[in-house]
Amino acid sequence: MEFVVIDSYIDSLIKNSTQEIPVWNIEKAQAGKKSGWDYIDGCMIMALLEIYSTTNDRKYLEFADWYEDYRIHDDGTIDGYEKDDYNIDEINGGKNLITLYKLTGKEKYKKAAAKLEEQMKTHPRTAEGNFWHKKIYPNQVWLDGLYMGLPFLMEYQKEFESDGEWEEDIYHQFFNVYEIMRNKNNGLYYHCYDSSRKMFWADKVTGLSKNFWLRSIGWYAMAMLDTLNKAVKKDTPNWNALKHNFIELMNAVLLFQDESGMWYQVPDMKGRGKNYLETSGSAILAYSLLKGVRTGILDRSYIVPGKKAFEGICSKYLVTENNRMSLGGICLVAGLGPESKPNRDGTFEYYMSEPIVKDDAKGVGPFILAYNEYRLLK
Repeated sequence: MEFVVIDSYIDSLIKNSTQEIPVWNIEKAQAGKKSGWDYIDGCMIMALLEIYSTTNDRKYLEFADWYEDYRIHDDGTIDGYEKDDYNIDEINGGKNLITLYKLTGKEKYKKAAAKLEEQMKTHPRTAEGNFWHKKIYPNQVWLDGLYMGLPFLMEYQKEFESDGEWEEDIYHQFFNVYEIMRNKNNGLYYHCYDSSRKMFWADKVTGLSKNFWLRSIGWYAMAMLDTLNKAVKKDTPNWNALKHNFIELMNAVLLFQDESGMWYQVPDMKGRGKNYLETSGSAILAYSLLKGVRTGILDRSYIVPGKKAFEGICSKYLVTENNRMSLGGICLVAGLGPESKPNRDGTFEYYMSEPIVKDDAKGVGPFILAYNEYRLLK
């Protein structure tokens, strides 16, 4: 895959997006809603900012600044953000606010990031001390949530010397997940955990959901990698323990990597029913492998499976039809519950039932991140 082809694809996504209707937010588009403040846009803006950091091409920075400036007021108020929802997904975009503040000097970005950090000071927690995923999902830890919240808090602590004293707290939450949500037989992590053991999808003894979901495992891998790279202090006992857990997960997922280079939606059930090679989770793992090498967390032997993963996505799902390039094979969404959605029960059949779409930022964002690492290797 020639770089110019992917560069053109990224340019088309930027060109065809407005501040209220970006082409990559398929969930909002299908609901007939304008984009506001959510983790989906956060994924895409982060990818553009990371490409800017390695290319110095200002079009990526200028678009990211234009897009985020639109919804953030001078006092740091964020349009579309509600603290009292206690939704950890809403924290993901805070990573971009820190980056944009450092690049542009706009105080509004620092003030907005501070509002997100304030949420986490009072965010409800499980009995073990982990953040709830959302107020509407009480006592629940989702792998996704660790990516949305913890790297932001580590970076905020590092950049602004927060009085939140997050560092030890962050490691504690990661280590809880390691002890509770990791399958000791294959090294993979279950999608969700209900500390109360009351939800219909949760095992009444362990509190765990029934299966492994590729993208959630990817989010968790990226959560560890980004936290390691943004840590206030490195080479401490906690940092080394988290590094060990990250490497251990990378070794575990490589046992399930398909010959194509990609991974399946339910990664341990290759060949079952409608299971399919899924783009977003595969892209996140490609990024985690390649950036892990570049930042010294992984040794260079992990380049081979990382490159194979990225090239596999390009080969299978990056296609041109009617002179328009698109990225397919992206699971639109997957989650557990609430009671009003009994179909979201964590079974294999549930993960197969969710829509598969093109060009959604949950796939495109990680794909661009992986592309950036791939290009740096070349």
